[in-house]
Amino acid sequence: MPPGPDQQRLRPEERANLVAYIDGELTETESRALSTKITHSATARREVELLKKTWEALDKLPRPQISDQFQDRTLTYVRSIQIRQGTRLEPLAGSFTAALKIAACLFLVGSTGAGGYFAVRNFWPDPDARVIRDLSVAEHLDEYLEVGRFELLDALKNSPEFGPGR
Repeated sequence: MPPGPDQQRLRPEERANLVAYIDGELTETESRALSTKITHSATARREVELLKKTWEALDKLPRPQISDQFQDRTLTYVRSIQIRQGTRLEPLAGSFTAALKIAACLFLVGSTGAGGYFAVRNFWPDPDARVIRDLSVAEHLDEYLEVGRFELLDALKNSPEFGPGR
């Protein structure tokens, strides 16, 4: 049987936000959602109270005194790690940049080629289109050449067999 609303435990992400909730560092939406869950769940309230008591106990402990040298050494160490990470990734950044440039050039060449292909295919006149359009003339070309001149066609047109009176 699932726990009732008063026994709901905090999820891990909610538990991770408890310190920020107690310090008032959450956004309004996150704070409202966590507050609602804490209000309705006795288990969640116990977790919050336990965390508050833990922080109060830690505040009562004496704080260790550290020297300025410790702070300087720590900051120097962190900076050296950052510098090493930057130099370690620098060759990768150069080859990544080169690969990105090559990819951009290939894309540019490919898109230009595709654009040219489609432009020629769709806008360049097809030399075979005229032949296809005039195919019937080409099929009867020998017969038209036998006729020779238009006088014969005019004579046939005006003859009683083929003329307008027919």
